[in-house]
Amino acid sequence: MTRAQENFLAMARTAELLLHRPEVTAAWQRPSALPEFSIGGLAGHLAYQILCVPTALAGPPPVEETVPLLGHYQRAKWVGAPLDADINVQLREGGEDIAAVGPEALAEQVAATLTELTAALAKEDGARPVRLSFWPPYTLTIDDLLVTRTMELAVHSDDLAVSAGIPTPDLPPEAAESVLDLLTRIATWRHGPLNVLRALSRAERAPESIAAI
Repeated sequence: MTRAQENFLAMARTAELLLHRPEVTAAWQRPSALPEFSIGGLAGHLAYQILCVPTALAGPPPVEETVPLLGHYQRAKWVGAPLDADINVQLREGGEDIAAVGPEALAEQVAATLTELTAALAKEDGARPVRLSFWPPYTLTIDDLLVTRTMELAVHSDDLAVSAGIPTPDLPPEAAESVLDLLTRIATWRHGPLNVLRALSRAERAPESIAAI
């Protein structure tokens, strides 16, 4: 397996264990730490980052342009979009729809998908272009897709743990390194290298935020 595949599976297993936590199940209907997301809906959005991958792998060979990793975020409608933007409403509704099966069924669905993906990714070299159905007309390589999903899993695992009042699971070290590298690249694109440099090294001159997403 490639490094991106290993990192994705490691982070996905961490998220799967979180979805099985009884505290998450007990809090399913409560509001989450993210505005207008229930804890169940947030769990559904977290699960989607795993559940979407088999569909992408099984899709027909795409004909659209393959863009680099950062190009995905430069084209993504949700980056910097307000809470009530159509794309963010769609993401919240999608999470709630996925969560409608209930916490136990969703956790088992994720576990089964991870077993499937472990076998499927072992047959891929990571370079094949794929796309998700809701994306604009472009593709990413499998490995770049997995890097985007690894970041989503890390960020939303923290969101879900905080929402349920439990400690955030430790991030697998190599997956965390990949996520932080990606977030730094996105932040640099959005805010400029000087602002990122100052935020990381000179708090007295740092901007108020260098949030990547």
